[in-house]
Amino acid sequence: MSIPTKAGIRQRGATLLEALIGILLFSIGILALVGMQALAIKHMSDAKYRSDAAFFANEIIGQMWVNRGSLGSYAFSGSGTPPAAIDGWVTSIRNGLPGVTAVDNLPIITVAGTTVTVRVRWRLPGGSDVHQHITMAYING
Repeated sequence: MSIPTKAGIRQRGATLLEALIGILLFSIGILALVGMQALAIKHMSDAKYRSDAAFFANEIIGQMWVNRGSLGSYAFSGSGTPPAAIDGWVTSIRNGLPGVTAVDNLPIITVAGTTVTVRVRWRLPGGSDVHQHITMAYING
């Protein structure tokens, strides 16, 4: 049996300390990965909503192109009851984008001559900021 030296006594617990530091670093790495995953999911859902908003704006502009003679019937300020020409479209937006209710964040369509501006608005779940997609088109007829 050997007698412990002073150097050996000072080394006791060093392996345990190294293991605890290793576990700490590993845990921080796992937490960082979870945070990055949550952020990626948030950005992906935001991109999906922006894509959906662009689709809705292009959809109504396509309808306007088909019905060029009555562009004024598509104008909507975003409050009150939507005109009959866009009522189904507004319902699609309410069902397809979050935070669009009967009184809040409804789309806005401005018609000035042959220039049409479509503003689709929505609010992310749990968020307070209003996001919007604006599309302008020149509809000649």
